[in-house]
Amino acid sequence: MGQLSKKIALITGASSGIGRACAEGFAREGAALILVARRRDRVRRLCSSLERRHGTRTLPLALDVRDREAVEEAIRSLPRGWTGIEILVNNAGLSRGLEPLHRGRPENWEEMIDTNVKGLLYVSRAVLPGMVKRRRGHIVNLGSVASHEVYPGGNVYCASKHAVDAITKGMMMDLVDTPIRVSTVDPGLVETEFSMVRFDGDRERARGTYKGMKPLKGKDVAEAILFCVTRPPHVNVNQLRIMPTAQASSTMVHRKG
Repeated sequence: MGQLSKKIALITGASSGIGRACAEGFAREGAALILVARRRDRVRRLCSSLERRHGTRTLPLALDVRDREAVEEAIRSLPRGWTGIEILVNNAGLSRGLEPLHRGRPENWEEMIDTNVKGLLYVSRAVLPGMVKRRRGHIVNLGSVASHEVYPGGNVYCASKHAVDAITKGMMMDLVDTPIRVSTVDPGLVETEFSMVRFDGDRERARGTYKGMKPLKGKDVAEAILFCVTRPPHVNVNQLRIMPTAQASSTMVHRKG
């Protein structure tokens, strides 16, 4: 029996990167999975694969976390047997561009804020009342080194991740009189589709982000999240920052020539 056997976990942004790695790790530990992603085909294929390889019970949800009404309806309409969510991983997030503020694109700002901040709020607001009522649950918010530092060109993305840090701390305070736990896991450089999205599909520029160093993999971050959610009930990992060995800060990275 896995450490998460019989628990229901909802993971946003589950079709790739850290979210997909979380789905794999949680399935290995026996959790039933509600996997949320915008890409319907991808999330359905992932669910089928996890069911086949791990015998995992899964429920795919094609959903954009930026759509508050759709989020509320999706949680309200969960099938019988899926309503008792015990773990929520707010992983959906992205970055767009690396321009100074005076050359930034407002549509990019809106997408980052709507996904990284408002999407996290919408999903949390929909799921948390059930956790409080049942008096059990754990929310893990995916932060970043950008939750703690600001780097050139990172203006709005860093602001959105600072907001995640503040929201997480606020959640801890709001829920301190309940058994609900709240954690944030804040990675440095992770090799996922993140840079491809940030640079609008420019593969060369995306690869340059990790050039000359060994970045984290999605699995590394997923294992950190699994560590948080498998602690004894009286233990809450408030914040876990995880970095590649070759990275000391958002801007200090040792790269081999």
